Amino acid sequence: MTITRHQTNSRMSKIVIHNETIYLSGQVAKDRDADIATQTQQVLDKIEALLIEAGSNKNKILSAQIWLSNIANFGAMNVVWDQWIDEGNQPARATIEARLASPELLVEVGIIAAL
Repeated sequence: MTITRHQTNSRMSKIVIHNETIYLSGQVAKDRDADIATQTQQVLDKIEALLIEAGSNKNKILSAQIWLSNIANFGAMNVVWDQWIDEGNQPARATIEARLASPELLVEVGIIAAL
C-alpha cells in the first residue's frame, strides 16, 4: 500500500494520494476580507492547482464537501461554483453551515478526486 503526501507540515498534508484517489485538505481563500464570490473563486483556483500538482484535474472530482460560515451565502457561492464546474462532471456534493477556523473565512471546500 503506497500513500503519497504533498505539501506536508507538522499538522497535515494538502494532498494525499492512495489507490488512485486524491484527498485534498480543506481549502480557504487567501483574501479573508473578500466577499463570498471572491473567496469561493480563490478556493476553487487553489483546488484546481492542487489537483494539477497531484496529476489530475477538476473534471475528476468525485466528492466535494463545502462549509459556509453563513448558509445565506449558498446562492452566491453556487453562482461561482456553477461557472467553474464543467457540465457532465458534477461531483457528489454536500454543503453545510459551520463555524470556520477564522471569522473572516466565508467558505471552505474539501475534495476527493480520481487520479
